[in-house]
Amino acid sequence: MTNRLKTDVAIVGFGPTGATLANLLAECGITVTVIEREAAMYHLPRAVHFDGECMRVFQAAGIADDLSKRVLQNPGMRFVSPEGDMLLDWPRPQGIGPQGWFTSYRLHQPDLETLLRQKLATRPGVTVLTQTEVVEAIDHGDHVLLACRDRETGDAVSVQASYVVGCDGARSTIRGAIGSAMDDLGFEERWLVIDMLLKRDRPDLGDHSVQYCDPERPMTYCRAPRNRRRWEITVHPDESDAEVTDPDRIWGYLARWLTPEDAGLERSAVYTFRSMVAQSWRKGRILIAGDAAHLTPPFMGQGMCAGIRDAANLAWKLALCVKGLATPDLLDSYQAERAPNARAFIETAMRLGGLINALDADSALEMAQPGNAGKARMQTIAPPLGPHDLTGWAATETPHKGQLFCQPRLSSGSPMDDVSGYAPILILRDAPPQGFDQSLPYVTGVGHPEIIAALDDLETNAVLLRPDRYIAATACTEKDIATLAAIPFPSPLNGKA
Repeated sequence: MTNRLKTDVAIVGFGPTGATLANLLAECGITVTVIEREAAMYHLPRAVHFDGECMRVFQAAGIADDLSKRVLQNPGMRFVSPEGDMLLDWPRPQGIGPQGWFTSYRLHQPDLETLLRQKLATRPGVTVLTQTEVVEAIDHGDHVLLACRDRETGDAVSVQASYVVGCDGARSTIRGAIGSAMDDLGFEERWLVIDMLLKRDRPDLGDHSVQYCDPERPMTYCRAPRNRRRWEITVHPDESDAEVTDPDRIWGYLARWLTPEDAGLERSAVYTFRSMVAQSWRKGRILIAGDAAHLTPPFMGQGMCAGIRDAANLAWKLALCVKGLATPDLLDSYQAERAPNARAFIETAMRLGGLINALDADSALEMAQPGNAGKARMQTIAPPLGPHDLTGWAATETPHKGQLFCQPRLSSGSPMDDVSGYAPILILRDAPPQGFDQSLPYVTGVGHPEIIAALDDLETNAVLLRPDRYIAATACTEKDIATLAAIPFPSPLNGKA
C-alpha cells in the first residue's frame, strides 16, 4: 500500500538548514513536507557556533527571542603558539552588532533544533515524515515525485511536490539525484571531537575559543553554553579512530586542562574535515542546500551558518515561484549568489587551518590574512552575494548591491525586521514626495536616527532590501529613488499558492 501526499515544497532532511527553510516557507503560506530518515532529533552536540546574521534569520523564523536565552555570547577566538604566545587575535564586539544581535554566539545544537521544530509544529500546512527515506526523485517538468519508504513499516510513501530541496547532508541523496559532483578545494584532515560536561565550575578555562597552533598536534578549545566544553584534536594519519577515541587516550590529550574528577565525557567522534562545493545546486525543480551543497573546515565556525544563509536566500524565491509571482528562472540566482559567498568563508577557514598547522607562523599569518602580515588581529569577513540579476528586478547595477544591510532599531525600540517581516522593504532617508508610488512597503528615516546613520554609512538616500536583508539596489537622486520605488518586487507573504 502506498501513502500519497501532495505539497508545495518537499524538504529532505530535518537538521538546522531544513528546519529553518521549512519555517520560512511556512511563514510565507507555502505548504511544506519535511522528510527525515531518522526517528528522532540527534540529541548530542554538533555545531557550536553561529553569527549575528544567522540570528537575524532565526528572528524571521520566529525563534530568536527564545534562542537568545539558551546561547552564550562569544567573546572571540585566539590563536596561540606551542609556547603560549599570541599569534592571532580574533575578538568579537561585545555590544549589539549591526544585525541587531550580538555578532557571535555559542550554542548547543539540540537547543536550536528543538526550538525550530517546536515553532514548525505550530504552523499550518506542514507535514513532517520521520523514519522515512527517499528512494528516488523524479522531476516530471511540472512537479517532482519522491518515492519514499517508511523505515519502520516498509510501507511506500509517495510525495508530489512543486519543488524539492535536499538538506540531507554531506552524503546527500538529493545531490545524487541531480547528478552533481563536488569541487574539492584541497583541505582534508581527520580531527577528534570531544564534548565534555563539567562537574564543577572552571572559570580558568576561559570564555574565548583557543586554537593551539602546534604542528605536532594542533588542538582547539571551545566554550559552549552551561557546563559544556569542547576540544578538537588533530588525528595523525597512522592513528585509527579506535585508538584516538579510547578513553585513556582522551584523558591523556586533556591532561593539561582536565581530570575525570573535573568533567565527564559526553561524546567523542572522529570527523574528516573537508572543503568542497557542489558544481550544481539546482536541476529543474530539485535543489540542494546546507552540507549537501558545501563543506567547510570548522576553523571559522561557519559550517551551519552557510546552510542557514542558503535557507534565507532560497525560501522567498521558492515562495514567489510557487505562488506564480515569479518565473522559475528566479531560482537561477540561488547558486549564482550563494556559491561565491559560501566559498569565501571556506577559503578563509582553509587559511586559518593553515595557520593552525604551520611550522612557519609568519608565513601562515600572511596566508590567513593576505596583505596583513605582522598584524596579529583578524576582522570578521562579510562577503557579498555573487552577482545575478533577479529576472529584471533591480537589474541595474548600483553601489552596495548584494551586500548585507544592517537592522536598525526604530524610535519605538522595535527592530526593523519585526515591523517589515520576511518581505522586501524600501528604506528612505526623507518622507516620500507627493504622488509617491507606494507599491512597496517603506520606512523613512524621519524620527529614526539609526536608519539615518545606516544610510549615511552607505552614502545613499534610499535602499531596496530583499526579504533576506541583502541589498537589491540603492539610489541617491529623486529620479533614481522614484525608479527604485517603482520596481515590481513582490512580497512572498502576499498572494495565494
